[in-house]
Amino acid sequence: MKGLMLDNIGLKVSAVLLSVFLWFFVASRGQSEISFEAPLEFRDIPADLGIVSSSTKNVMLTVRGQERFVKSLNATNVGVFIDMSKARVGEGIYHVSKEDIKVPFAISVTGVEPSAIKVKLEERMTKSVPVKVSIIGTARGNATVSVTVDPKNVIISGLKSEVSQIHDIKTEDVDISDIADTATQNLQLDTTGLNIVPAVSKVSVKFIFTEKKR
Repeated sequence: MKGLMLDNIGLKVSAVLLSVFLWFFVASRGQSEISFEAPLEFRDIPADLGIVSSSTKNVMLTVRGQERFVKSLNATNVGVFIDMSKARVGEGIYHVSKEDIKVPFAISVTGVEPSAIKVKLEERMTKSVPVKVSIIGTARGNATVSVTVDPKNVIISGLKSEVSQIHDIKTEDVDISDIADTATQNLQLDTTGLNIVPAVSKVSVKFIFTEKKR
C-alpha cells in the first residue's frame, strides 16, 4: 500500500514537471528577436548648455519577446534616453544602458549598439540684435517707402559660437512695389540657416508711402 502511494506521488510529480517543460517549450517557440534603428533623445540638458554635435543620433536595438508583440514593435513605441543632467561644457562620453531604454510590456532589450555616444556641448547665450526689414522691388511711380519697426530690437538665444556672430535679424521678404499707401504688416522673422530662437516670431512693420513732388 505504501509503495502504491509513493508511485502515485511520483506520477503526480512527473506530470507537474512534464507540464512545466511543455509550458517552457511552447513559450520559447513563441519568442522572437529583432533588431531595428531607434532615435536617441537627450534629456535634462542644463539650461545654460546646448548640444553642438553627437557621434550618432540613432542606435541599433535588439529586442526579444513574444512574437505577436515583437511584430508590432517599431521606433515610435520605443524610447532611448540619455540623461544629460550632469553634462559639462566640452566633449564627453555618455553611455546608453538598458535601463535608459523604454519598451512595451513583455519585451526585453538584449543589445544596443553603440552603447557609448560622444557628445559635444557648448554654453548658450542671449543678446539683443536690431531687426532689418528685407525689402525687394521698387515703389510705384515717383514715390518713396520708408519703414518703422516694432520692436526695433529682438532678443535671440542659441549656442554661444553662433549667437556671437549674428549682428542683426531680418524679416521675411516684402515687395514694396505692391504698396500704394501707408500700411502696417506683421512680418515673420527669418531664421533660415540660423540655429537660434528669437524671443518673438513676428514684428510689426509700418510702411510709410510718400509721393515725391514733381
